[in-house]
Amino acid sequence: MLDIKGKWALITGASRGLGRLAAVLMAKQGCNLVLHSRDVSHCDSLLKEVKALGVQAYAVGAELSDIDAVKAMLAEIDAKGTNVEIVLNNAGLQIAYRTEYLTTPVSDYDISFKVNTIAPMVICYHFLPKMEKAGFGRIVNTTSGINLEPEQAGYSASKAALDKVTRDLGSKYEGSDIILSLTDPGWCRTDLGGEKAPNAPESAVPGVVVGVFLTDGRNGRLFAAQDFAGMSLEDAVAKAEAMPSVY
Repeated sequence: MLDIKGKWALITGASRGLGRLAAVLMAKQGCNLVLHSRDVSHCDSLLKEVKALGVQAYAVGAELSDIDAVKAMLAEIDAKGTNVEIVLNNAGLQIAYRTEYLTTPVSDYDISFKVNTIAPMVICYHFLPKMEKAGFGRIVNTTSGINLEPEQAGYSASKAALDKVTRDLGSKYEGSDIILSLTDPGWCRTDLGGEKAPNAPESAVPGVVVGVFLTDGRNGRLFAAQDFAGMSLEDAVAKAEAMPSVY
């Protein structure tokens, strides 16, 4: 299992829900953190929590539907001299549930793709050249298992696109120490999932971060977080590495 002590990770959507749980787990493993939210103040309490665990951390803000704001956030991280080696593209947006799905507006697709596909990939493209130069990197993109629900077309299509580009991009790094993975948290009782979801947010940990800790050089796999619910991080990593390759 990979030792991440002293490394730096960027976690989007870190202020609450699964992003917050992932941040605390990473901090407990000694990882320094760049915590993203729409507004940096949203991460105030989380910053105190992770710093109390002995790691370095700071917050950055950006509205992910504004790609110029995303690029400005990345420039800010670079200006601080932070060597981001791990990326958890956790943030996502479910724009609407359209009972009258045949009237789904174009804006559902526009906003969903900006937040759920384009912004994560802009982040990937920014850090991958640095990862290539260093010969190391981990990226975990958060997807969704929603299927056969045209009521959520914008959301599900944008996540399907994220799956595709992550797997395609990961093929270029197969066999290296740069590993791109996908994680599906399952339907959890977060602000996005709602109170009717069957799974507690805690059940998605360690599954949502298991891709960070792999050392087998295999890319493009999708890890369903609920398959790892209740497991130790060590056992989760062993189970993930036993999964078949994609390519």
